[in-house]
This record gives sequence, structure tokens and C-alpha cells, in this order.
Amino acid sequence: MDMKIQDRDDGLIVGLLFDGKGGAREVGWPEIRAWTPEAGVLWLHLNRTKDDAETYVRREAGLDDVVVEALLAPDTRPRVVPEGPGLIVNLRGVNFNPGADPEDMISMRGWIQKRRIITTRARSLMATRDVEARLARGVGPKDEVDCLFELAKALLVRVGHVVEELSDAVDALEDQVVSGTLSKVREELAHARKRAIAIRRHLAPQREALARLTGERHEMLDAIDSAHFRELADETTRYIEEIDSVRERASVVQDEVLNRLTERQNRNTYVLTVVAAIMLPLSFVTSLFGVSLQGIPLASDPNAFWVLLAVLGVIVALEVLVFKWTKWF
Repeated sequence: MDMKIQDRDDGLIVGLLFDGKGGAREVGWPEIRAWTPEAGVLWLHLNRTKDDAETYVRREAGLDDVVVEALLAPDTRPRVVPEGPGLIVNLRGVNFNPGADPEDMISMRGWIQKRRIITTRARSLMATRDVEARLARGVGPKDEVDCLFELAKALLVRVGHVVEELSDAVDALEDQVVSGTLSKVREELAHARKRAIAIRRHLAPQREALARLTGERHEMLDAIDSAHFRELADETTRYIEEIDSVRERASVVQDEVLNRLTERQNRNTYVLTVVAAIMLPLSFVTSLFGVSLQGIPLASDPNAFWVLLAVLGVIVALEVLVFKWTKWF
């Protein structure tokens, strides 16, 4: 089966009719509109921004208004809501589209009922392609709940990749700070912390949504399904803890950078202070002998310049001895 990876103008990203053995065949709008539960489990993945997809969801799918609004809402957060015979499930995945930031997570809305699952999104989501590829190989989901689990798992796997990337980035920044290479470290740390905060903001409610699936008493969910979703909820918790660790390590590294910069500034200030302390008496003596008044000592002596240099040298030596005696440096 040749799965589509490009959006179509009619809003149908892909329509699949499961064979119950891990495979599926692709169907178009005519078969979708003629579908009945007896025909098998149907998965529709739609681009909610297209008119044909919106028309199907609003008028032809036979959905309640609450479900329609959930599938077509312009903005939403991860959640699980039982609604009559089915479940409203909203999840988020990382954005791997060209030129996009992964932390700009994409929302996937879903409606799961007996023998049918409808998912919608506005931007391309690679996790759904992973599930399509598994179905193409005959090792995909066998029913609607299994499809939901596979989608949630695919979303989480890609989140894990981003979390690991963030962790590696902070490790690299730690090495740079230890080696003394502070160029652009502060900017990169700020970027890493910003990404971690953005991902955690979406992962925390997603964990709660998956956890609710583990305890939700619904006719579509059994003990095995609950165990599977509990595993995903635990994995999400692990990623959240890893993100928290990344944020804490980034804060520690940032503090170390500030300490090193402060130390460098203090050292430079100290050197300048020592130089100024040494030069101040010399400046006083040279300015005193440079005034244009009668009676300046040695004014007519041809060796006066060298005498003055010798006096200044003695003054510098005395200053150094005094600084060392007072442990000023």
C-alpha cells in the first residue's frame, strides 16, 4: 500500500480501513461516506483547515456538536474527555516541519468510538506517518483503541528525541564552561531553557490526559488498554523529569558562567587597581617636578633626569614591598 504523505486539497490526509491483522487498505471519500461499522475499523486523518474536511466533520460524520468543536477548535490543550459512546482525545507532538522549532508543538485532535477513529490537525505531524508506515508493513494497530495507543506512542517517541537532544546540548555547554570557552554560552543556555519550558508546558497536561486513560471506566477501554496507557503516562513522567533536570542543569551552568565572568571582571579590576596604586605616587612626583616655577630642585643639574628616574625606581620598589607586606597582592 502506498501511503500518502502530502496533504490533498480535499482535506483527506489519509483514510484507512483496518483488516484486523495489523494491516489496512486506503479508502477515499466515496467509501468513507458509505462506511458502516460492519465494514471494519476506519481511521480518518484530516486537515481541519480544508473546507471538505470541515464539511464532513460538521455535517456528514454524524457527530455531536461537542465532538465537532473539539475536532475543529483552533486552539486546544492535551486532554481526555468521555463523550457518549466515545472519547475526545487531544494530544501534542513535536514540530519537525522544515524551518520550525520542535518545541512549537502541534496539536492532534481525536475522536474514538467503536469501529471508527477520526483525527485532525492543521500542520504536518510525522507521528501519524509512523503509524501509517506500520500499517503498510502489516504490523500496525488492529482496532481503534490500539490505533490511539500507537499514535500516542509515536508522539511520545519523537518527544523523547527532542528531550535527549536538549540534554546533550546542555552537556556540551557544561564542557565549554569547564574548558573556559564562554563565547555565546549564555545565549545558547537561554535558548535551551526556553525550549525546555515550552515542551514541559505541553507535556505536563499530556501526562494527565494519558493518566486519565489508565483510570477511565469506559466501554471502549479494558484492563490491557489501561496498562498500555499507564506505560505511556510513566514514560511521559520520565521525560518531564528529564526536562526538569535539563532546566536545573542549565541554571547551574548559567550561574557558573556568571561566576566566571564576575571572577574575570574582578581580576581585571584588581590589576587596574594595582597599576593605579603604583602609578599614583609616580604621577604626583613627576607633576610636582614639572611645574614651571623658580626653585625646582636640580633644575640646572644636567644629571637631574637620571636622578629623578632613580628616585621613581626606589619609590616603585618601596610600593611593591609595602603591598607584599600588607598582602594586597
